[in-house]
Amino acid sequence: MIESVLVANRGEIACRVFRTCRDLGIATVAVFSDADAGALHVREADSAVRLPGATPAETYLRGDLIVKAALAAGADAVHPGYGFLSENADFARAVTGAGLVWIGPPAEAIEAMASKTRAKHLMGLPPLDLADVTEADLPLLIKATSGGGGRGMRIVRQLKALEGELSAARAEALSAFGDGDVFVEPYIEGGRHVEVQVLADAHGTVWVLGTRDCSLQRRHQKVIEEAPAPGLGQDLTDGLHTLAVRAAKATEYRGAGTVEFLVADGRAHFLEMNTRLQVEHPVTEAVFGIDLVALQLRIAEGEALPAAPPAPRGHAIEARLYAEDPAADWAPQTGTIRQLAVDGVRLDQGYACGDTVGVHYDPMLAKAVVHAPTRAEAARKLARALERARIHGPATNRDLLVRSLRHPDFADLDAARLDTGFYDRNLPELTAPLPGAHHAALAAALADAASRRGRFGGGWRNVPSQPQVKRYGEHEVRYRLTRRGLEADGHPQVRLDSAEPGRVRLEIDGAVREFTVDRYGDTVHVDTASGCHTLTAHPRFTDPSDLVAPGSLLAPMPGVVVRVADGVEEGCRVRAGQPLLWLEAMKMEHRVIAPASGTLTALHAVPGRQVEVGALLAVVVSEAEEA
Repeated sequence: MIESVLVANRGEIACRVFRTCRDLGIATVAVFSDADAGALHVREADSAVRLPGATPAETYLRGDLIVKAALAAGADAVHPGYGFLSENADFARAVTGAGLVWIGPPAEAIEAMASKTRAKHLMGLPPLDLADVTEADLPLLIKATSGGGGRGMRIVRQLKALEGELSAARAEALSAFGDGDVFVEPYIEGGRHVEVQVLADAHGTVWVLGTRDCSLQRRHQKVIEEAPAPGLGQDLTDGLHTLAVRAAKATEYRGAGTVEFLVADGRAHFLEMNTRLQVEHPVTEAVFGIDLVALQLRIAEGEALPAAPPAPRGHAIEARLYAEDPAADWAPQTGTIRQLAVDGVRLDQGYACGDTVGVHYDPMLAKAVVHAPTRAEAARKLARALERARIHGPATNRDLLVRSLRHPDFADLDAARLDTGFYDRNLPELTAPLPGAHHAALAAALADAASRRGRFGGGWRNVPSQPQVKRYGEHEVRYRLTRRGLEADGHPQVRLDSAEPGRVRLEIDGAVREFTVDRYGDTVHVDTASGCHTLTAHPRFTDPSDLVAPGSLLAPMPGVVVRVADGVEEGCRVRAGQPLLWLEAMKMEHRVIAPASGTLTALHAVPGRQVEVGALLAVVVSEAEEA
């Protein structure tokens, strides 16, 4: 029997495994980098072992240190989670070689399937040979041989861009997985990303736990997943199940795994087999009423699965909540989480209130999961829960999730266009500003005034006076409180019902609406029934030190300068859109481009240097300014 489990991971997956271990009476051990010393997964474990360093390469990718940590903490088993070393056969061997139980598939199965190139050969679908690639093969998809999550993935539409994209993909894959190998395959436009969950024991039983659809992806990162995959048809579903079982049996698989396909024109194209638990496993758990982590543990203990899994029931949808800013080209965000509450859902989270999102790891904050009798009910319930959630701190993709779940291409199965191009087609409308920002700014101003003077009561004035003026971002609020009530410029149909420091009620066009206002420094979060508005309160007078010279390129996030483009130096000519340098943050690379054609007059970025958000990287004087 397993008595103590070390989870060789961090964040929400470590917390997820700990939860099941507690339910089964199993002790838990966390490992942590210096950057994660106060992280939620460390606080939730029974004990924790430090891995000196901050970056993944120094810590969570050091299998030797993790094995030593397990032995030092008295653990008798290791769960790899997902990502990092979860699909590393050498790590699996090191664990078992130390006399510990490996909660995962045999190392031989990992070697056969965790390498996507070997898996394709095993399934009779070898990848393209780079030496033979021609224009006729375009478009191409570059993928990391190890790992997943969109890391090291690039679409290539022009042959001349191949070498540069290969270099970028290799660097990103090396940073994320400790393995810079990549391969190329044809990129299939308009396909659906469908996967099959399998679970196998050591006694020859293989469960097929239905399908999942993970087509809603942005930059190759899954955003919304659901089970079962809708609208496939029984014949196609049966075919996917058959291929998944074949893959599991071909490797004498044991444990949880996922076989992924791209479905297009009614045909399934094998992509890969992930020899680990997937991020989206909760939707399968919800539909089948099982705990996959508990089953992993029992299989590792040698137990046999029943002959068949439980019957599926209903529909489940998962939405990934990321700290990223749509207004900054979806750059990952850092900062302190002030509030994180999503009621009425299963919330698998890696952060809690007061935690800080740093620069070293994935920006996913949590996964919100719902289960309902039908797909439509599940989508409605999840959208409403996210809409009413209180999420304060770094910018997130919450509004994108809500709108995606309600978009006709997702919600209406008769007209559904569920494919990996969903966001390419619909992103502009899905990221339009949330309506009602001007009313939110008015509520923020009234709440601020209430905090200064206490509750409104005798605050009206009997004589004409200058209006109160407050600025929040691009919104200027001008209002008076008179004997007749609130008089707000531009809001003739708005009446003040009540105002307290944290809560304002406004009657708008005859309907009373409530605004909950929280302020952290200059950042103001205004929660309403239809979402949250995040505003920046401006001082009456601008500090001259806050002014930025035209053409200044500032770091959009904290990160490390990984490289500067060849030939880019002070005094050189640049063209609009030309990549100048690359930052690495949260395991992904981000290009910094020239905003206009002109002259690079300053270059402060140096490869290897850590920069904070807002740091001056370079200055480009445009041709118009030079004239």
